Amino acid sequence: MRTPLTELLGCEHPVIQTAMGWVADAKLVSASSAAGGFGFLAGAVMTPAEVEAGIQAIKSHTSKPFGVNFHMYAPGAAEIVDICIRHQVRAVSYSRSPAGTLIDKLKSAGIVCIPTVGAMKHAVKAVELGADAVVVQGSEGGGHTGKVASSILLPQVVAALDVPVVAAGGYRDGRGLVAALSIGAAGIAMGTRFLMTQESPVPGATKAEYVDAAAEQIIISDKLDGLPQRMIYNKCLASLEQASSPKMLLLAIKNGLAFTKLTGGSLLGMLSSAWQMRKANQMSLGQTMMAANAPMMIQEAMVNGHPESGILPSGQVAGIIKDLPAVAELVDSIAREADETIARLGQLGR
Repeated sequence: MRTPLTELLGCEHPVIQTAMGWVADAKLVSASSAAGGFGFLAGAVMTPAEVEAGIQAIKSHTSKPFGVNFHMYAPGAAEIVDICIRHQVRAVSYSRSPAGTLIDKLKSAGIVCIPTVGAMKHAVKAVELGADAVVVQGSEGGGHTGKVASSILLPQVVAALDVPVVAAGGYRDGRGLVAALSIGAAGIAMGTRFLMTQESPVPGATKAEYVDAAAEQIIISDKLDGLPQRMIYNKCLASLEQASSPKMLLLAIKNGLAFTKLTGGSLLGMLSSAWQMRKANQMSLGQTMMAANAPMMIQEAMVNGHPESGILPSGQVAGIIKDLPAVAELVDSIAREADETIARLGQLGR
């Protein structure tokens, strides 16, 4: 299947594996790209050295194109840009805090810039800043998400932009891919579906929580960092929902220091990044200070294997996913089902 997305990224199928923190490691990215999709490495929770090591590991396992995700105002962002250029990764993705100078530098090096957005105005702004394509995530999507459902947001953005638009939020199979293409998307992006695969590094106990989750259990809360995030409702989230503002502020400071140490930054760098994020995204000071809560509390579930003590970001689609296939099996099934769906729909014509 050839679409503007496959032409832009050089992949076989118009299917993107998104850069989930602590999940989209070199193994998962390698498997996604080798299967004909397009994988993004989760560089936002890595030091520049770890990003480079991840890129090298992916290249040792596949010659297929892949990308890197990172936050453009985070300490080390400029170094990560240089690493991506040096290794000539095919694309970079980003969400909050786009930096125009870094985007220009990446584009000058021939690297595709494809941010993820959750609102119409952000999609338009992303293209104004130089995005070559846009992933637009409806409110069904996991982690930070917008307020508008994919069925409403996607056609709005497709009609407004002249670059390829990728649909995210609620997709898991070939029928969903065809549905997105019928609206005008150039492909789909999936996070939760790839998290729930054999190559995903998420511990078994945590994967079991995703398999067992009901769609109604996967809710949106702004308690974690002041921004809406879709997560599986568990004991940890229930506790946060009841926490006082002073307690959340202390938690934010603790997690901010831990995240800064983890990613190789400094206290001054953390404060500088928070200030730039505040200006670029019209965020409150409290929201920027709480931004480190998510990655550190997600780590407890995704890395340490303690799902009840951590946060479980999830698309609502996890409520209807009950298997953990190999990535190659998943991508093949999506492509096969898409072909079958197109053929079946073709028979409806006169």
